[in-house]
Amino acid sequence: MNCEVCQLKELEVEHYEIREVLRCILHTIIFHRALGLVRPKDIDLELFEITYVQCGDLEVEKKIDEKIEQFISWVEKHPNKKSQICLSFYEVKNKQPSWFTNKIERLYWEQWYVNLNVAQLPKAHSNKSHHSKVVFDPGESASEERSVHRAALEASLRDVLFQIIKFVNEKKDHVPSISEGVIYFPYEITIPSSSDSAFGMDMIKRMLQTGHPTMLS
Repeated sequence: MNCEVCQLKELEVEHYEIREVLRCILHTIIFHRALGLVRPKDIDLELFEITYVQCGDLEVEKKIDEKIEQFISWVEKHPNKKSQICLSFYEVKNKQPSWFTNKIERLYWEQWYVNLNVAQLPKAHSNKSHHSKVVFDPGESASEERSVHRAALEASLRDVLFQIIKFVNEKKDHVPSISEGVIYFPYEITIPSSSDSAFGMDMIKRMLQTGHPTMLS
């Protein structure tokens, strides 16, 4: 099976912007790959003049928020590093078990790489609640610089959203057929490992699950 890969434009973000930026991108991808009846919900970003659409599914929201919090924890432990989050869609197939695989195989057919460069600028205060306002109070000396950064990031985030829509509209032949009543393709969100050794263990676990190595973020 062909696995289409989309490398999204790298975004330079500050720590307090990570949560909103990732929610916007991940929800946009999943919404455009949703199959059945969903309850679209418009979300206005608090930091940018951008509106995106969620599927209106609490389980999807919970899964995305959990992964974002894990990613933010990783960023705090690994400052000054460029990083990726990988959103992968897959099919589940039954296969003959052997000594190194189990009965279930994941066949990945599409992977999205979200590329972030987290700038180490003065910290802002950010509320983790999805429904709460983001609180940010920069010093006067930095306000102009942050205004320029915010405008540039907003433009780049719009570019990423258009990149997603363009990819979805152009890349259709690899999308697998679906069963009746299915709303979402199975998907997983992969964040960077905490260490090189942990990354190696993640790769071994993935090979045991799938029977073949897969590129990880």
